Amino acid sequence: MSASSSVPRILLLGASGQLGSVLQRSLAPLGELLMPDRQACDLYDLAALQRTLNELQPQIVVNAAAFTDVDAAEHHTASVMQLNAAMPERLVEWTTEHNAWLLHFSSDYVFDGKLDRPYREDDPALPLNTYGRSKLAADEIVAQAPRHLIVRSGWVYHRYGRNFLRTILRRARQQARLQVVNDQFGAPNSAELVAHVSALMLRDAWRERAAPGLYHVASEGRTNWYDYAAFILEEAARQGMPLRCGAADLQAIDSSMLTRLAPRPASTVLDTTRVRQEFGIYLPTWQQGVAQVLYDILQGADQL
Repeated sequence: MSASSSVPRILLLGASGQLGSVLQRSLAPLGELLMPDRQACDLYDLAALQRTLNELQPQIVVNAAAFTDVDAAEHHTASVMQLNAAMPERLVEWTTEHNAWLLHFSSDYVFDGKLDRPYREDDPALPLNTYGRSKLAADEIVAQAPRHLIVRSGWVYHRYGRNFLRTILRRARQQARLQVVNDQFGAPNSAELVAHVSALMLRDAWRERAAPGLYHVASEGRTNWYDYAAFILEEAARQGMPLRCGAADLQAIDSSMLTRLAPRPASTVLDTTRVRQEFGIYLPTWQQGVAQVLYDILQGADQL
């Protein structure tokens, strides 16, 4: 039976994370979804991962697992490289041997942020921190797999988990004034957007309608953290969320005023021409995604 007509077994790694939790829904219509928990498959244990792969025999592996705490990564280099680079290398070896597809997620932090235009997939990657270096190492490894898709994004948020949007809302409920940096630029991306677009890409790749490769996936537009926070507070207030701190109470500050272990790139806006042309995908503005997630939070009365 050809790949285009069969129903694949899909192994999702990192299913409990911010992106993985949404991928569970996005991938479910594509095939039989397999999601071993951490007890069944410790991703830091490459032998355990090998046993899981051999036992489940997936035809598609989706790797949404990663060490993502950028500052903590500076103190845990070995753990970061083990999960973010050595583990994907084992996936490449297995999927290559078994002619399976591998979908892997990259980061905008592979760039140094000094380019004065949106980054294309073939622009030089010069990461500034340990996390970025680990993600670049994985990109270079995964690109060696015959059947691979690398989805690069950044500034990801979700209605659950640890992310900038939820942090701003929580602090705005507790504090009358907030300080936010205004000299780092990018585009906020909902986990839903990244997951749904990735599933569409994977469907086309499985049906042999798209080429393997690296693709940037990001919302349309460009903003900085300060303007992003202002939009969050304006939209939250418009939707009726009670806040102590409004957009007018935000103070813009320079990133040099913050004490952080890991340096951040100044601008990681991503050029999405390749994914739009190859897959015919429409990417909405970042404001649309933020407004929708705020609505979901308000309707669900989520704890922040």
